[in-house]
Amino acid sequence: MKIAVTGKGGSGKSTVTTLLAKELAGRGRKVLVIDSDESNYGLSRQLGVDLPLDFTAYFGGKQKAMQDMMLSNFTHQFFHETWEIQDIPEGYYSEKDGVKLMSSGKIHTANEGCACTMGNVLTQFIEHLVLSKGEYALIDMEAGIEHFGRGIDNGVDLILMVVEPSYESLALTGKVSELGTSIGKPVYLVFNKVDEENQEWMKKNVCERVEILCEIPVEKSIASAGLQGTELLNGYPAIIRLTDFLEKCGRGKEAPAHAG
Repeated sequence: MKIAVTGKGGSGKSTVTTLLAKELAGRGRKVLVIDSDESNYGLSRQLGVDLPLDFTAYFGGKQKAMQDMMLSNFTHQFFHETWEIQDIPEGYYSEKDGVKLMSSGKIHTANEGCACTMGNVLTQFIEHLVLSKGEYALIDMEAGIEHFGRGIDNGVDLILMVVEPSYESLALTGKVSELGTSIGKPVYLVFNKVDEENQEWMKKNVCERVEILCEIPVEKSIASAGLQGTELLNGYPAIIRLTDFLEKCGRGKEAPAHAG
């Protein structure tokens, strides 16, 4: 199953991606995490691994890939056959405890240009990636909704939107629902940083068309790991229930109205 994890900047999408990956791997699933946020360097740290080489470098680097795209009037195909997780070349992934991390690419220097090339490579990779039973690809999308414009979400099975207690984040749920529906992808919400003061307010102000799968409470351990720059540990009840839901989806069974 290919899952896009999206949300407003700072909502906790990388945190949810990490915790989901660890929970799935702990159940014996084969997990590929794809870091598609060129501006965020924190995902590898949360997973407890080093940042791998930019996947765009496999195709000659950002500038070479852009030239290929321009010469073909942006019809260049980087992939001519299907890929499996084990086909990712050494050096272009980091691995720990059953979770592989690959990165579409990062912004490394000033004036190096836009991230269009990385988005194009990633879009094609997701489309050509073939997963077997019990395998998951979690794509940590860049903040916001530009990835919809690039077509990256076209190749996923479902979209998880992480929502934090802010007006901007809640307001964005309607647009993400609209965009997901337009490409035929189910969108589900994961509430994050929930406490007694904001819980009901979040429920009242979220887009009514989108189902809330779970609510992750404010966790001091998560905040502490973020402050200290240490690896996240799994075992949170909301993530366990969310993983149960996704596994049922992956098996093609009817999912419950709420994961918890």
